[in-house]
Amino acid sequence: MGNSKVNMDSIPEDMWEKIDNKEKESDLISRPSLTYFQDAWRRLRKNIMSMIGLVIIIILILTAMFGPLFSKYNFSDQSLKMASLPPRLELFKIDNENYIYLANGLKIYSSTSNGEIINLLNPVKQDFQKKFKVYELNGREIVLDFSDKPFKLLNKNDNEYPFYKKVWNKNHLLGTDDLGRDLLIRIIYGARISLLIAFVATLVNFFIGVLYGGISGYAGGRVDNIMMRIVDIISTVPLMLYVILLMVVLKPGLKPIIIALGSVFWVRMARLVRGQILSLKEQEFVMAAKTIGATNLRILVRHLLPNAMGPIIVSMTMMIPTAIFTEAFLSFIGLGVPAPLASWGTLCNNALGGYRSYPYQLFLPSLAICITMLAFNFLGDGLRDALDPRLRK
Repeated sequence: MGNSKVNMDSIPEDMWEKIDNKEKESDLISRPSLTYFQDAWRRLRKNIMSMIGLVIIIILILTAMFGPLFSKYNFSDQSLKMASLPPRLELFKIDNENYIYLANGLKIYSSTSNGEIINLLNPVKQDFQKKFKVYELNGREIVLDFSDKPFKLLNKNDNEYPFYKKVWNKNHLLGTDDLGRDLLIRIIYGARISLLIAFVATLVNFFIGVLYGGISGYAGGRVDNIMMRIVDIISTVPLMLYVILLMVVLKPGLKPIIIALGSVFWVRMARLVRGQILSLKEQEFVMAAKTIGATNLRILVRHLLPNAMGPIIVSMTMMIPTAIFTEAFLSFIGLGVPAPLASWGTLCNNALGGYRSYPYQLFLPSLAICITMLAFNFLGDGLRDALDPRLRK
C-alpha cells in the first residue's frame, strides 16, 4: 500500500486560491432584521384577500374624495323629466337616425343609438279608454299601445317598431332616482358621508376606549372594579338602543350621528385595552421603567399602550364596518342625515317604495354597503394574523 501522506511542498503554488469572505457567509442562514410593523406588513402582503380589501378601501376613499370633481352633476340636482331612468336602456329603432326608449310610467324618450338620452317626448294625442298614446319624432308618428302587455310601439300603418339593442345609459351611468337625481354621484357622496361618520366615530371610540381601559387596567384594585362595573351597566342595554334613543333626542345630522356612535361603542375597546394592560403591566420592561423613576402616565403612554397597539388596530379596523352599518341602519329608519344629503342608508330608504319597479335604486347602494363591509372585514382578518407575534416566523 502506497504512502497516503501528501507532500505539501510538492503542490504548485498556482493551485492554491484564497477564499473570499463572501463565500464563507453564503452558507449562513439569516434574514434582514425587521421591526414589528415591517414584519407585520410582510405577512399582510401574503394574504391575498386582505390586500384585495385594502385596494378596495383605497379606491373607495379616493373616489369619495375626488369623484365629484369629475362629474357634471351635484348630489342635489333634480330633473323630473329624467326620473327613474335605469342604467341599461332598451332602445327601439324608428329609422337610421332616430331611436326611442320606453320607460316605466308610459314615458318615451328620444335617444341616440349609443344610449344618450336627448329629450322626453310629449304625446300629441292620447286616449285612456282605448289605451293608446300618439307621439311625433322628427315627422314620424309613434303609437304606444298599452292595452295589453307587452306594450307595443307602432307606426301609423300599425307596424311594430323593432327592438334595437340594450345599451348603457350615457347620461347617467347608474341611472337616476325618483326625482331625477344622478344615482352615481349620490352614491359617491353617500360614501363620503358614510366613511366620514365611520372614521370619526371610530376615532372617538378609540380615544375614549383606550383612555378608559388603560386607566382601569393600570390602576387595578378598587378603581378597576368600579370602572368595569360602569362598563357592565352600560353593556346591559343593547348599544343600538342607546344610539336610537340619542338620535331621537338629538336633531338629525352628521354631528348627532357621530356623537351617538362615539358615545356608546367605546365599551368594547375599553375592555380590550384593559385586558392588554393587565397582561403587560407586570412585564420586566415596566419594572425597569419604574426603577428609573418613570411616572405612571409615561409608563402607560410610552410603554404599555404601544405594546398593546396590535390588537387595538385590529379592533379599530373591525369597528369601522360596524359604524358604517349602524349609520346606514339609522338613515334607513329615518334617523340619519337630512335631505338632500345622501348616505347609503338614505338611498336605500328612498328606494324602498319603488323597489319592485326600479330595483337598481335599492340594489346599488346596498351593494356599496356590502362591498365596503367585506373589504374592512377582510383587512381586519389579515391584520389580526399579521400583528400576532406568535405567528412570526
